[in-house]
Amino acid sequence: MAECRNIGESIFRCDAHPQSLAKRSHKRLLLNTAMKSIVTYSGLFGLLVGLLVCPARGQAADSQAPKLPKVAGQETPAFVASEFIFPTEDRPTQNSHASTIAETSDGLVAAWFGGTHEKHPDVGVWISRNTGNGWSTPVEVADGYQSEELRYPAWNPVLFQPKEGPLMLFYKVGPSPSLWWGMLTTSTDNGITWSEPARLGEQEAIGNLLGPVKNKPIQLDDGTIVCPSSTEHKGWRVHFEVTKDLGKTWEVIGPINDAKLFNAIQPSILTHGDGKMQILCRTRENLVASAWSEDGGKTWSALSGTDLPNPNSGTDAVSLADGMQVLVYNHTIRESDFPAGRNMLNVAISKDGHAWHPVLTLERQPGEYSYPAVIQSSDGKVHIVYTYRRETIKHVVLDPTKLKIPTAATAK
Repeated sequence: MAECRNIGESIFRCDAHPQSLAKRSHKRLLLNTAMKSIVTYSGLFGLLVGLLVCPARGQAADSQAPKLPKVAGQETPAFVASEFIFPTEDRPTQNSHASTIAETSDGLVAAWFGGTHEKHPDVGVWISRNTGNGWSTPVEVADGYQSEELRYPAWNPVLFQPKEGPLMLFYKVGPSPSLWWGMLTTSTDNGITWSEPARLGEQEAIGNLLGPVKNKPIQLDDGTIVCPSSTEHKGWRVHFEVTKDLGKTWEVIGPINDAKLFNAIQPSILTHGDGKMQILCRTRENLVASAWSEDGGKTWSALSGTDLPNPNSGTDAVSLADGMQVLVYNHTIRESDFPAGRNMLNVAISKDGHAWHPVLTLERQPGEYSYPAVIQSSDGKVHIVYTYRRETIKHVVLDPTKLKIPTAATAK
């Protein structure tokens, strides 16, 4: 265990030709089995997987029947509201990205990194609060100053409110994702003031501790906080950082992959009951990858591909109180006709974590709509925040009781 400093429209399947789930699963199994003997050919494997589960290159993700749902609006049953956290014409920084959201006893708190552009040394972590009267004016609460002469950019903030204890704000500092390190600051007044940030520490298997790399942790019944994380300095690999004392000490589980079959980062953790967990990850292989744990996250299966595309962009997911699983993601691949890459942002739901059903389209237009974060608040509503053209952060509220898996009739 590493010691750290004490800190006070319908169902849509992404196939080149429609076919049954059983046939797709069989194909994937055969492919995975065959490729195990040549795992060193990771580029070939990624290409074959992408061809198996995603549209042909140059073909838009939604150009095949049946179509994805149209863009959600006031007439959409599950849609409650949407708003910008701050106006684009009066934004605090030129560029804003990688938002996160948490609920406190005093309302919602959102954070993101902002500055001249991603990776610029002036990028810091910004906060806005919503106590019921709209979002407050953003303020910068963390930066990457090392001295008066040296400042690094800040990256990927993650907010988390434990069952007991202060609001936690994790973020990264460093010149690049391969060299960054994790920081933690806390707030005892629901995000108004923040403690002196502290570096998380190091661990032999991964190098610098990062905390949750993009998506929120989960907290187990015994209070243990499990942070989904990943590194990029030895290939894209997934691991978990676990703390039982609100970040004072840490244990690392993994990495669970070697970046040969899948280059995966930025996992989200879903829970399925009886200690069963699942992660969903961003990959370079044109799909969302998944892995499973049967023992509360202590050990994990190998990563495998889902039927959902991914344009090498961040996703987030949440397990709802009624057991439904919700994923927010870009239902596109990187190189195709419009929409491609981060031009379209979507919501899919699943009962079992295996069969996923796209049910909402949040954005579909030129520009970047990406890096979502999603939570369920105490009133049952689902809150999503995401990057809007790198100009602002958009907040969308959904009623999950009206998110329905499409039937054969509605899929026509």
